[in-house]
Amino acid sequence: MKIKEMLEKVKQELESAHITDSAEAEWLVALTLDIKRSDVYALANKELTISQQKKIVAYLKKRKKHIPLAYIIGNAEFFGLSFFVNKDVLIPRPETEEVVSEALKQIKPTSKVLDIGTGSGAIAVTVAKKKGAYVTAVDISKRALKIARKNAKNNQVNVDFLQSNVFSALNNRKFDVIISNPPYISEKEYQSLMPEVKDYEPKLALVTEDDGLKIYKQIIKDAPKYLNKNGKIVLEIGYNQGEAIKNLLKQDFKDIEIKSDLQGNDRIALASLK
Repeated sequence: MKIKEMLEKVKQELESAHITDSAEAEWLVALTLDIKRSDVYALANKELTISQQKKIVAYLKKRKKHIPLAYIIGNAEFFGLSFFVNKDVLIPRPETEEVVSEALKQIKPTSKVLDIGTGSGAIAVTVAKKKGAYVTAVDISKRALKIARKNAKNNQVNVDFLQSNVFSALNNRKFDVIISNPPYISEKEYQSLMPEVKDYEPKLALVTEDDGLKIYKQIIKDAPKYLNKNGKIVLEIGYNQGEAIKNLLKQDFKDIEIKSDLQGNDRIALASLK
């Protein structure tokens, strides 16, 4: 069977499972064969080996159950870097790349940076790789930290990983920049999420109380104790949380900005310590 024939088969099978984005089929074939998505059509007439066909079909069966492709492959790309992912960590999102882009503008090679709720380590590893800064990353989940350490090693960076409920394990450490992509989805919103997210990604990393604001309140309230003079905070926020986050920041922070993502939704909160 040629690649183009397999691609058509995968598209039809995915459509039968109500997965209609044609890019899904292209990614599944490309990632299985370890080629670029853009090369799928360039190599359309190449014959697949029996082994390759079996591998694609095996992945296809899992994808039809709405298991996220990144979990099937065990890999996700973030900021041009490769990250191992499984059900213990969220799959890094393109929107979070936008958050990191803003954070990198605030970070120098000499900066001390804290990443709260590191998950796969995508933010922490990227900051360490791109800036060479001293990065500490915390997460409440031991399993997530295991994945994050693996990703730091694979990307050849040093990050200090600690199991911590927000600031609980940090004692008197001080940082120049605090970054966080915490859980910010309410229980009500969670029930309406697509099955790829609701049925497979870790709920602990997605959902929190108080209409998704609980962890923000904790971070913003305690952050001043852990920030150096002129310290910065960079938060990923939900699409409708900009005003609420701005109000939380007003007491101890200045130069507050709420920035939209490429879709026009509230996504990034930036502020400096007063």
